[in-house]
Amino acid sequence: MNIGPYILANPLFAAPMAGVTDRPFRSLCRKLGAAYAVSEMVTSRRELWNSLKTSRRANHEGEPGPIAVQIAGTDATMMADAALYNIDRGAQIIDINMGCPAKKVCNKWAGSALMQDESLAAAIVQAVVRACEPRGVPVTLKMRTGWCQSHKNAVALARIFEAAGVQMLAVHGRTREQGYGGHAEYDTVSQVKAAVRIPVVANGDIDTPEKARQVLACTGADAIMIGRAAQGRPWIFREIAHYLATGTHLAPPLIAEVRRLLIEHLQDHYKLYGEFTGVRSARKHLAWYLRDLPDAGALRARMNSIDDCTAQLQAVCDFFDELGTHTDRMPVATAADSGEQEQEAQASA
Repeated sequence: MNIGPYILANPLFAAPMAGVTDRPFRSLCRKLGAAYAVSEMVTSRRELWNSLKTSRRANHEGEPGPIAVQIAGTDATMMADAALYNIDRGAQIIDINMGCPAKKVCNKWAGSALMQDESLAAAIVQAVVRACEPRGVPVTLKMRTGWCQSHKNAVALARIFEAAGVQMLAVHGRTREQGYGGHAEYDTVSQVKAAVRIPVVANGDIDTPEKARQVLACTGADAIMIGRAAQGRPWIFREIAHYLATGTHLAPPLIAEVRRLLIEHLQDHYKLYGEFTGVRSARKHLAWYLRDLPDAGALRARMNSIDDCTAQLQAVCDFFDELGTHTDRMPVATAADSGEQEQEAQASA
């Protein structure tokens, strides 16, 4: 499929997740089979653009293209300015956030709260598209099925957004009211796909190769977007790609490969965040990687007391070296594994 001038190698996308899909994680997902990865959301508030947090999110050094940046806000002019700010820093695709269910975002009427105000949502999309068109930058949008069960307006908004110039829509099969609870439903995604001509991406609860194939079949979507299931298991993308192509399962990765991938991930993570923040923000990633491994409880507990990058990295190396003497492959993940991560990270939808 295409997003504007960009041809994607496969229909597997890494979802934007606040605090998770930073540049090191996105690059790793791309390396392991995702054709496309969207950044954490970047605020449209100009006074925060020079903050360390935003500067890290706008850092695309060495990142493979197309580089997609998600922006969030409630003012049309500010959102258009935010689009241009990120284009100047390397963004090749701008994604509008209308899916985040977090209270701190929705309380300011951003994220999925915008789905309650269709006229404001339309004005924001129109302003961002107008700003991006002269630069040749496609605009995409991620949303939920609606604000709540009694107000599911994704289909109506999809038509509005397509008419305004959005070139791809991603739909998480939950309302904002659901958060990440319950189960994603795909009927609404299917209805959105039938209502528009632009590509539609299905998102929500896709955590196995079988589920990926099922969701593509039942929705008719052009692609699928994977979020929580990739936390600590970024190789899920190549597993799904293999299954879609052959109908057979790829063997779990070798322990030696996971050790190498994790070390590279940590080193890239430390480089972006520095010593103090890097060692602390890496803990959640380590907890996800270690979740399914035997005898990892002691290391997970110890990680909270390590505040030095070198010591953290050495502890990980020692653990994997010992593990490699007992088993050669990672355990086979199950659908339940990704569900355990539900409350472990605040993910933008």
